Amino acid sequence: MNLSLYQKLAVSLVVIFCFICALVYSWSKQLELTSKHHGEQNLHLALAEHLVQDNPLIKEGVYDYEALENLFHTLMLLGPAFEFYFVDQRGKILTYSAEPGKVKRSHVNLEPLKKLIANPNTTPIYGDNPRDPQQQKIFSVAPVFNNNVLQGYLYIIIGGEAYDTSLNNIKSNDSLLVAAIWLGSTLVFLFIAMLILLRFFTSPIQRLAKDVSNIEATNYSLTDTKLSHYSNQKSNEVHSLARSIQAMITRINEQFKALEQGDKQRKELLTHLSHDLRTPLASLQGFLEVLNQSGDKLSKQEQQEYLQVSLNNCGQLKQLIEQIFELAHLENGEISIHKETFNLGELIYDCIAKFSIVAQQKGINLSVEPEICDFPVIADIAKLERVLSNLIDNAIRHTPLGGSIEVSVRRSNHYQLFVQVSDTGVGIKHDELQAIFDPHYQASNSNKAGRQQGGLGLAICRGLLKLMDSEINVQSELGKGTMFSFNLPQKKA
Repeated sequence: MNLSLYQKLAVSLVVIFCFICALVYSWSKQLELTSKHHGEQNLHLALAEHLVQDNPLIKEGVYDYEALENLFHTLMLLGPAFEFYFVDQRGKILTYSAEPGKVKRSHVNLEPLKKLIANPNTTPIYGDNPRDPQQQKIFSVAPVFNNNVLQGYLYIIIGGEAYDTSLNNIKSNDSLLVAAIWLGSTLVFLFIAMLILLRFFTSPIQRLAKDVSNIEATNYSLTDTKLSHYSNQKSNEVHSLARSIQAMITRINEQFKALEQGDKQRKELLTHLSHDLRTPLASLQGFLEVLNQSGDKLSKQEQQEYLQVSLNNCGQLKQLIEQIFELAHLENGEISIHKETFNLGELIYDCIAKFSIVAQQKGINLSVEPEICDFPVIADIAKLERVLSNLIDNAIRHTPLGGSIEVSVRRSNHYQLFVQVSDTGVGIKHDELQAIFDPHYQASNSNKAGRQQGGLGLAICRGLLKLMDSEINVQSELGKGTMFSFNLPQKKA
């Protein structure tokens, strides 16, 4: 049988509660009985001695046992709570006053009697009950001498059979029964209150277990699952635990979604890359087949044109494959950074020089601001050159004839430089600004004329700058241009 946490705790509480109640009750009754016997025995400790000293029949020595029995009967009428016995030196009961068959013992153990006579301060001391072979009672005792010769003992049971019968009748009285019922009801009410409190304290755990079960049933998807609300009290450990588990489940759900999204993007990337590789390969294969089959029928100029197109396709394939490998190395963390101090202005002018011919052919003006760009920085010069080249190349491809591209550097107050590459090109839609850094993503209004592009340049730029503890940002206005910016640490003077 599967029990919930509350049921297990409730059953444990019932068992422990009953055990403690029984233990406390037993201990209290034993303590009460011991205290009662201690008081009663001390109160009647000298009773037997007084009877021996004050009664001539006993004081002179016992010879007439019938008369002594009558005396005991008279004393029992006067004191029904006491039972009187006379025993000899070996513990044999010689005479008593009782109905026939009431006395079940013929002897009593003398050790408790001698112990009480020798040391009366050790009460309570229990002796054999002549009327019950299995029971012991408190008593009073005194030795009886005849001419200084021990003749026996006057043995008085305190709280005899008549006393016990009367006490039991009192205990069965209705008022005592009502009091017992009230006490039991109070304990039951206390127990129920404890169960309710236990239920209150464990209900958040039950709710949390239910939430986790529901999430597990939906394959850890939080889309169709509503989580319970828990208070923000730091002192409530259960609610704190529940909030932590909910945060963990939410994080796991986000990671699942990220993995699914990453897997989807990877598949899309493979699809796009297959298309991008197929296009130049098909073109290259076509021109090579024409050259192979009809080479002697073509003029030298046509052959040269076909060879140039084939070389261009080979160059595109090489560039695309290099970008694929570079992006893969970035994602796998296989690219290391070697920082050094160098002049940022010299690197910018070197990159501008690489694209000056292409820019002149399109009538695009390339400029640097400020013209005297003397800024020492700490970075990986090869990786930074790759970033600047990608951004400038991207700006040239998306800037129309007669446009302009500017690479500017500005200093902040915290030893940081901000590099900006801005153009007057076609711009990017606002809802596409963040997506352009995803692998193979191309804006819907991008310039697709000219050579085919794999769409990996901006993703590579972001990855390289991240390795150099920098972050790339973009601002754009459709039809007016785009500006990419990133920060670099400047060498302290």
